[in-house]
Amino acid sequence: MTSIPIGVVTVSDRASAGIYEDRGGPAIIAELQRILTTPWRAESRVIADERPLIAYTLTDLSDRLHCPLIVTTGGTGPALRDVTPEATEDVCEKMMPGFGELMRSVSLQSVPTAILSRQTAGIRGNSLIINLPGKPTAIAECLAAVFPAIPYCIDLIGGPYLETDPAVCRAFRPAAKT
Repeated sequence: MTSIPIGVVTVSDRASAGIYEDRGGPAIIAELQRILTTPWRAESRVIADERPLIAYTLTDLSDRLHCPLIVTTGGTGPALRDVTPEATEDVCEKMMPGFGELMRSVSLQSVPTAILSRQTAGIRGNSLIINLPGKPTAIAECLAAVFPAIPYCIDLIGGPYLETDPAVCRAFRPAAKT
């Protein structure tokens, strides 16, 4: 069985320059390893906070590498260089605001500054792109909140069937009609 490519993109000027260790990308990979039972492989990128570069990377992962799921970390705050949501909107045909709403709601239970985060999600072709915050604990918290809907969303956009470990995350799919 071939493995499914999943895009993991860290958006950070400092990490991409080697000044700061990328902790976000590895945190995403660790969570996906816990959640998914379907064979998959990470297509990891560490890039600078540059809107055209972010858009190019998302497009490449979607269109050339056919990643049904692309998860980003970083660049979702209010700082001037935080442009990940804008780049995501640039390349998506449909935005999925419910993902960001749920992630902020869950994060607000831990930290009052969660209202400053601009996580979002969108669809490009057969790819679901999700913007997560940069802190590893927030990554785990947000992925746990939204992942039950991800496999069914990927089904609906024509992607591969993703299975989860029900002890970690019970994916929701509607009951088959008889």
